[in-house]
Amino acid sequence: MSKIITEDAHYQQESPENVLLFGTPKDRLDFYRREIQYETSLLSNRTNAYLTAQSFLVIAFASSMANLNPEWGELFTLIVPTLMAILGILSSLHAWPGFRASWVIIDHWHFKQSHLLRSDQVMGKVYDDFPLFNEKESSQKGYRKSLMFSMRTPWLFVIFWVVLASFCIYVQLAHASP
Repeated sequence: MSKIITEDAHYQQESPENVLLFGTPKDRLDFYRREIQYETSLLSNRTNAYLTAQSFLVIAFASSMANLNPEWGELFTLIVPTLMAILGILSSLHAWPGFRASWVIIDHWHFKQSHLLRSDQVMGKVYDDFPLFNEKESSQKGYRKSLMFSMRTPWLFVIFWVVLASFCIYVQLAHASP
């Protein structure tokens, strides 16, 4: 039976099957680090794909706003850019749960790693002896700052698309021919 470690849990001696699964605390630390690296890579890939999709939407929006056709250009520049902005908002809202899920999983693995380093005196001491690895770098505040770009990006694009949609509608309705 697996357990999720929470801060309120009281830790007990490792069960024999868990000891055999990891072998040493170093093996467990390596496992936690690989999971953190894997989840961070997934979050990075999601962020890259999301930014790529948003950049194509911005290009399509700008191109559709530049339509100067005298017969149907006004109607086109009212409807199509507004639809692009709505698509941008919807894609941002749909991307957010994936970003949030990755953040929660990374947070979980960092918590387990810090618990291991605090609970195993030998492992914690070895960890502190390496100049590249210390508490400051593995603190909750440190890795959360590195994830903030991915966490804020969907919300920044929601605001961006609302502003663009508002601008598009305002420009078309304020300058509509009577």
